[in-house]
Amino acid sequence: MPARTSRWTLRAAAAALGTLSVAAYEPFALPAVALAAFGGLFLLWMRADHAREAAWLGFAFGLGWFLGGVSWVYVSLHTFGAMPAPLAAAVTLLFCAYLALHPALAGYLSRRSTLSPALNWLLFAPAVFTLTEWLRGWLWTGFPWLNPGYSQVPASPLAGYAPVFGLHGLTLALLATAAALAWLLHARAWRQARGLWPVCAALLLLWGCGAALRTVDWTEAAGPPLRVSLIQGNVAQDLKWREDQLRHTLERYLRLVRASDAQLIVLPETALPLFLDQVSRDYLDALAAHARARGGDLLLGIPERIPGGGYYNSVVSLGSAPPQFYRKDHLVPFGEFIPLRPLLGFIVSFLAIPLQDFARGGAMQQPLAVAGQQVAMNICYEDAFGEEIIRQLPQATLLVNVSNVAWFGRSLAPRQHLQIAQMRALESGRPMLRATNTGITAVIAPDGRVEAIAPEFSEAIITREVVGRSGTTPFVRWGNLAALLLCVLAIVAALVLGKRHRG
Repeated sequence: MPARTSRWTLRAAAAALGTLSVAAYEPFALPAVALAAFGGLFLLWMRADHAREAAWLGFAFGLGWFLGGVSWVYVSLHTFGAMPAPLAAAVTLLFCAYLALHPALAGYLSRRSTLSPALNWLLFAPAVFTLTEWLRGWLWTGFPWLNPGYSQVPASPLAGYAPVFGLHGLTLALLATAAALAWLLHARAWRQARGLWPVCAALLLLWGCGAALRTVDWTEAAGPPLRVSLIQGNVAQDLKWREDQLRHTLERYLRLVRASDAQLIVLPETALPLFLDQVSRDYLDALAAHARARGGDLLLGIPERIPGGGYYNSVVSLGSAPPQFYRKDHLVPFGEFIPLRPLLGFIVSFLAIPLQDFARGGAMQQPLAVAGQQVAMNICYEDAFGEEIIRQLPQATLLVNVSNVAWFGRSLAPRQHLQIAQMRALESGRPMLRATNTGITAVIAPDGRVEAIAPEFSEAIITREVVGRSGTTPFVRWGNLAALLLCVLAIVAALVLGKRHRG
């Protein structure tokens, strides 16, 4: 009984650490908390009796992590999706439990290793944990939300690794630091200078290089400053698709557009709750005429019907340039398409979500040539996938994201999404412009700093001059390959050194 009580106490501690880790991300933005939370998890793994218990500790940590950080899924399912509260709660719990399997796997593999403690915890375990996080962002179309690396954007010295190795390289640096600190505590290495100083020197080098990389300007200005306006319409989600609100929505966006004097005007995802072919020609002409009068263009988020059936979540350009389209490719499971429809299609009957079966727009779309710039478009959830964003680079000079995060209400989601966009700016070395329905609309500099931001749940226009950027960061050239290769090299090095030590 005492042993069982001890195990459950440790699992509760792991869950508490997972919940604590949420404070490392926006809107709390305490990056040092990530070191404490993930370092605490590594320490629990080191003290676990066996690999199975380490897996349970990882699972408990994951439940605290994701229930604390992404429980806003419940809001979209119940509050706006009309799913009954008990079922929405159960689905949210199951979703978070699935996500928690990834740190559970990392714990199991790390504790099962037969390497020496130093090699295991300083090389093998951080690399394995990073690979399981990459897997979480890829498997079943991926859900990379709350990846550890995001917690260091944009202020941490480790953020300097983002343009070189991307999100997963930053994650590896963070987890290596957390594991090293935990190992120093676990092994009481501070009592022996022989064990203490090499690890401290390695950490100092790791963080020093990150700080030095933050001073590198990987890209250069492309063209003169461009005046842009990002429009936040603040149309309530429960009113957005109501027919009696349509006229008010159309009038609101036309009024906001006409209030802008910018060369590039960006409206949110599905700003107009109609298919493009349903919008009157006069209305579209009025939007285009306003943009042309300033020698520029307007980007409009709107669903687009496909001849013969189906529809896209699209952005269309109107104005001086010929009309161009971007069609969303990475769709949200259950929100925009139903995976494994023969097995899971019944879920649709519990959801009141319009347009649940979008078509994919294609992976290799070209940037939109508007307002003298090459714009890499992405819609909502797509900016969570850095390796997909760089498909339009280095041709693109600006990144533009249009979103409607109103589905998640007054939750942590909008601020977390903003931090994800900051990572994409850092990785690409380009400004990121975000136009959203209810927030958070913002202008993000190439170094990840937020230069201008609109208050949430308010009608707003952000107008600012931005400068496009050209050039190629190492991440744009290599994508995730470099970070994954680092992980593999760390694992191979640990295995080779371990074999040599045993020999």
